[in-house]
Amino acid sequence: MHQADGFVGILAADIHFPENGSLKDKRQRLRSLKTNLANRFGASVAEVGYHDLWQRSRLLLSLTSPSHGELERALDLAFNYLDGGDYQVSGIHREIIKVEAD
Repeated sequence: MHQADGFVGILAADIHFPENGSLKDKRQRLRSLKTNLANRFGASVAEVGYHDLWQRSRLLLSLTSPSHGELERALDLAFNYLDGGDYQVSGIHREIIKVEAD
């Protein structure tokens, strides 16, 4: 049987929306951000922290690739996209996991 390896990339980031005045504002901004990340990079994105705060969010983004180098570049592009928004990004954590098939 053929063995296939792959890689999973994880990018976690805290986002601060200083202009937001309500949870509704935050949800609208997050919905747009998550959709753009999914469409541009094929990322799965979830809000994993600060659910009840108007101006803060913790996002977790995951990408997959058969190539470590390709995944590194994709994570760089996703981070640059996040960092170029009209909000503040901090608390960045990045990890790549090799997945080996049996």
